[in-house]
Amino acid sequence: MHQPGEPLTEPAVERGGTGAVVLAATPIGNLGDASRRLVELLAEADVVAAEDTRRLQRLVQGLGVRPKGRVVSYHEHNEAAKTPELLEDVRAGRTVLLVTDAGMPAVSDPGYRLVEAAVAQGLTVTAVPGPSAVLTALALSGLPTDRFCFEGFLPRKAGERAQRLAELRDERRTMVFFEAPHRLGAMLAAVAAAFGDDRRLAVCRELTKAYEEVLRGSAGELAAWSAANEPRGEIAVVVEGAAEAAPARVEDLVEGVEALVSAGTRLKEAVALVAEEAGASKRELYAAVLAAR
Repeated sequence: MHQPGEPLTEPAVERGGTGAVVLAATPIGNLGDASRRLVELLAEADVVAAEDTRRLQRLVQGLGVRPKGRVVSYHEHNEAAKTPELLEDVRAGRTVLLVTDAGMPAVSDPGYRLVEAAVAQGLTVTAVPGPSAVLTALALSGLPTDRFCFEGFLPRKAGERAQRLAELRDERRTMVFFEAPHRLGAMLAAVAAAFGDDRRLAVCRELTKAYEEVLRGSAGELAAWSAANEPRGEIAVVVEGAAEAAPARVEDLVEGVEALVSAGTRLKEAVALVAEEAGASKRELYAAVLAAR
């Protein structure tokens, strides 16, 4: 039972216990979104691994906390070399806190390599949840949130970007992307070309900050808006998934069956093939073929 003066929740990492990797989400814009657990761990962790130590310095100053542990740089260019060192700290019983510039580590940020290696070695990995640009943009988009996927940044080169979008053309889940402001116009034009001008989307800019802006509309409308403006700041783009295809009418499948029959396929086999491909009833399609004859 909770007693007055005791913490309401148990700490994720026991002091003096076995070591652990702790992934901690940091504010994506508004410093007030920092959790109490983040502040406590910044002060108490044995090692703080930061994507950018200068950004970390601004964060701890803003939160009024001073790390007691060793601060190390951990980013995409040195994570292969630094990961074994951090895991050695964990094996020695130390708490290694990983923070990135904004949001949750390992989600379009450094962290996956460290988690993968720690898990492979049977070491403890836990997280301090918090702000997420992906979930914030999704929630504000006005698009379906029951099923979604995160696609990160699209390729910079036009051909590769078009190919990736072609692969996603039939994706029925809501999609969340990140994009740099100077590439937003090209990205939205590519989305409109791949998915159609009418596909709904939302451009979410500077989330949780003073100049937060969420623009909702069709791909064509927002591509035109981007071409006439110069958006700035951190940007997430949420794109509506593809509409579910209407079920095929068996009457519309008769011609396909007859084409197979003309090519030498037996009627029942032709009906089975076409029905399976279209997700239609074999019995109803067979009856439709006979009625058409």
